[in-house]
Amino acid sequence: MPDAFGRTIQLFLVDGTPNGLIIASIHGWTGSVLVATQSTFAQLLARPEVDRTGIYILFGPDPSDALSMRAYIGEADSVRERIGQSAGDRGFWEAAVVVTTSDEALTKGHVRYLEARLIELTTSAARVTLDNGQMPSPDKRRLPEADKANMEAFLANLKVVLPVVGLDLLKPRAIVAKASASAPLGTEVRFEIRHKSGVKATAVEEEGEFIILEGSEALKEAGYSGMNSYGELKQELIAKGILAASDDGSRYLFNRAHAFKSPSAASAVVLDRNSNGRLEWKVVGSKQTYHQWQQDKAQLALA
Repeated sequence: MPDAFGRTIQLFLVDGTPNGLIIASIHGWTGSVLVATQSTFAQLLARPEVDRTGIYILFGPDPSDALSMRAYIGEADSVRERIGQSAGDRGFWEAAVVVTTSDEALTKGHVRYLEARLIELTTSAARVTLDNGQMPSPDKRRLPEADKANMEAFLANLKVVLPVVGLDLLKPRAIVAKASASAPLGTEVRFEIRHKSGVKATAVEEEGEFIILEGSEALKEAGYSGMNSYGELKQELIAKGILAASDDGSRYLFNRAHAFKSPSAASAVVLDRNSNGRLEWKVVGSKQTYHQWQQDKAQLALA
């Protein structure tokens, strides 16, 4: 379950620009997360923190799958000595992240345990493809009980910071994505699109993602060629087998649930054209649009 208290995250822009080197930290935490792009990588290597014991992550688009991201997770006594070689061996990365502490409290045993746990959590979340050749087990990287508890607390803070700096590799996929368009789903609000052709799709929103459920349908060759900004995304979904032609070939079916970054991206794939998903999606069984539902929810929060 998420923590019931707020956090203060400090983002320090080293050179004063949003595209430059960033150092992220949480108030009261000794951990320090440095984030660089390829253009600021040399600046990252020059930082004194990078000469400490720590872990690092290389993150970017997966060259073999346009819908996915790829990551490499490593550890070192001196991150500077390892990250440069790792980055040179991998051309996919767009962001390089170094995790260390301001008090130099991390030992080799700590970072080996953190590396194994990060690989384990990333594999379990299944949001990115790991570029690591070895998958070490945390159970074989033994730590005293107190140290292990401290490292788990360290990881809890990393789970908060990494998404803030653009790395969503640890976040588990939404549980509701396992549901189907026809199966009951507790009290979750569902949204639907019903097209005049008979095509219909069902979706839910969870943790900032808009998820079209398994069994939903999408228009096929609707005749809006060149009028769909998400046409390439739709082709990728077809190539991955997430969308497949129905038995009669008249439409596409979602073979499994898929999370979209916005309601409009989801509706564009369903309707095979650009569309305003905030208006196209309606609460199941009503004429209330997604936009109206959001407004009502906001008013209830203020009441």
